[in-house]
Amino acid sequence: MEQKEGAGGSGGPNGMICASFNQDFTSLAIGTTNGYRLFSVTSVEKLENIHDSTESPDVYIVERLFSSSLVVVVSLAMPRRMNVYHFKKGTEICNYSYSNNILAVRLNRQRLIVCLEESIYIHNIKDMKLLKTLLNTPSNPTGICALSTNHSNSYLAYPGNSTIGEILIFDANNLRTVTMIPAHDSPLAAITFSSSGTKLASASERGTVIRVFTIPEGLKLFEFRRGMKRYVSISSLAFSTDTQFLCASSNTETVHIFKLEQHSPSGCDENSPTWSSYMGKMFTAASNYLPSQVSDMMNQDRAFATVRLSMTGKKNVCCLATIQKIPRLLVASSEGHLFVYNVDPQDGGECVLVKKHRLFGVIQEENEDAPEPEVNPPASQSYAATVAKPSMVPSSSAVKGYSEDGGAKKGEVIPEHEFAASPVCLDDENEFPPIISCRGGSRNGKGRRH
Repeated sequence: MEQKEGAGGSGGPNGMICASFNQDFTSLAIGTTNGYRLFSVTSVEKLENIHDSTESPDVYIVERLFSSSLVVVVSLAMPRRMNVYHFKKGTEICNYSYSNNILAVRLNRQRLIVCLEESIYIHNIKDMKLLKTLLNTPSNPTGICALSTNHSNSYLAYPGNSTIGEILIFDANNLRTVTMIPAHDSPLAAITFSSSGTKLASASERGTVIRVFTIPEGLKLFEFRRGMKRYVSISSLAFSTDTQFLCASSNTETVHIFKLEQHSPSGCDENSPTWSSYMGKMFTAASNYLPSQVSDMMNQDRAFATVRLSMTGKKNVCCLATIQKIPRLLVASSEGHLFVYNVDPQDGGECVLVKKHRLFGVIQEENEDAPEPEVNPPASQSYAATVAKPSMVPSSSAVKGYSEDGGAKKGEVIPEHEFAASPVCLDDENEFPPIISCRGGSRNGKGRRH
């Protein structure tokens, strides 16, 4: 869920270009030089290849909406065009073209966000209507942004400055800026929301310190030190679904897992005067007399658990998931493997590798002879009912780089778009919220229907 993570633009040794987990970490999507693939990661022993597509080559962005049939794809062949597919039916729902290359796409059950280098587009995911356009945003050449997966608490985060690590928090439901967080002294490298949307983790380009803030207030909750000896490039940040842990991977061989727990002010329990608690008091007292940089470093928590990967210098994407009732760390590498580790939630320490899956070759061969599983959607409330509440529209405000009513400003091109010729009626939450498709002539004189 994490974003377009890891994998470089020219493709790894197996033609892998990108990888991303879905919002609840039950599915892995990879983009390749031949198209894209979707995997189910709900089992440790078996990695199920649930879909293969070769319609669009050189896919560098692929995002799946939870466990639905909706997939968003962007190809290097047409980097300004976003395609939205119903992969189970093999049909295209719609597509949009933008004024510049698409760098990232984020989505939840309420909103779909498209990030360009200096602008962000906010769509209503129910009908793909363009709601707002944030123009003249600070230069963001790597497309750093995050969207809360909780659609009722739908916050968008993106860099507020291109030279220091400021984070702008935008309410994607009520369409208004909420706050600005001065997170780091260096430019941002990665940001991510907790599943509830009430916490935000961030890392800078230095990669030494990871901070966690409350949302929407923007107050610092935690500060973790990843390392001191060298600067690294953080490629992936992800909270566990219960927000008890946070994992971070980089271009080094180590994946760090931090535990989000509040310590008592004295750093110890008054009722258990042990040697460690005594030393905690001593460090706390000493930090009051040291320079601020040193005292800050003493108060930063270290990793609760770690993983030593067999490769270094390779990009990867990680997440913390509960699989078969046991907490696991999943790491998808640009070399075409998915690693599954057990995490000890009590004692932490070095995580144990329990399974290594190949994302190419063997998986495809195993599934060629396997019958397609029959999909029996559960009897649950339709997603239409979830989105049937009125949306609040804020009053006009003069915000720099902000365009009201989704319009264009300073020559910005309104996205061209195409819709499916027939309405797409999907009323099951396992599928996708109902898309209202338009019929008739072209819209804005540029779009066409097929």
